[in-house]
Amino acid sequence: MGQACGCIQVEQSKVAIREHFGKYNAVLDPGCHCLPWCLGYKVSGILSLRVQQLDIRCETKTKDNVFVNVVASIQYRALAEKAADAYYKLSNTKAQIQAYVFDVIRASVPKLSLDAAFEQKNEIAKAVEDELEKAMSAYGFEIVQTLIVDIEPDTNVKRAMNEINAAARQRVAASERAEGDKILQIKRAEGEAESKYLSGVGIARQRQAIVDGLRDSVLGFSENVPGTSAKDVMDMVLLTQYFDTMKEIGASSKSSSVFIPHGPGAVKDIASQIRDGLLQGNSAIQH
Repeated sequence: MGQACGCIQVEQSKVAIREHFGKYNAVLDPGCHCLPWCLGYKVSGILSLRVQQLDIRCETKTKDNVFVNVVASIQYRALAEKAADAYYKLSNTKAQIQAYVFDVIRASVPKLSLDAAFEQKNEIAKAVEDELEKAMSAYGFEIVQTLIVDIEPDTNVKRAMNEINAAARQRVAASERAEGDKILQIKRAEGEAESKYLSGVGIARQRQAIVDGLRDSVLGFSENVPGTSAKDVMDMVLLTQYFDTMKEIGASSKSSSVFIPHGPGAVKDIASQIRDGLLQGNSAIQH
């Protein structure tokens, strides 16, 4: 705005309030206007028509007694056709808007739990906007937009909420790990059972083959050497295996075997024990 020789210039997006001897006279639009100050005319003030933003932080509590800071962003502007009301009726526009915002937020949020307050931010903003629009239109202001930009619980509450969330996730992770360990143990047990089963089958077949081989050897020897019994052949075979085993042990330089004194006569007892064991094993396999 400029003034010289009784002329005034009003800038774009603004209006000037003209008074005549202290009484409201007119609203001057953007441009150049004649203002004969000598006749009692003067500009009382300039009113901006641009959209303005007011950020308000309101502390309140929720239905579950959690104190929160609700941050609201109010966008408003003065109406050109009601510029006189906007200029004269309110001495502090921002304080008036803040009072209405506090009133609506502190009436709405205590009815909601903390989770519901986060979920219903848009409903809270709509309630604030409706109340402001109804109240501020009488003063020449338009509410362009109302936003609830943040809801901040107390620091201790946020820490507790994070701990609850972390504990829940840890329970899920522990359950998944336990399920994985269970599956691994089941598969390992199944593998061991299968391995033992196959090992048992192999041992059984090995013993069966040994018994079959000994039977064939005894039968063949008895047929080729008249006068020998099966017992004589078995004793000879076991005695031969006994001496072969002693030979292999004696030939090894790294052997750590301990020999107990005994005579060849003990071979008879050893033969009886081995023969009885083989016969019992063969009987168990056949059954």
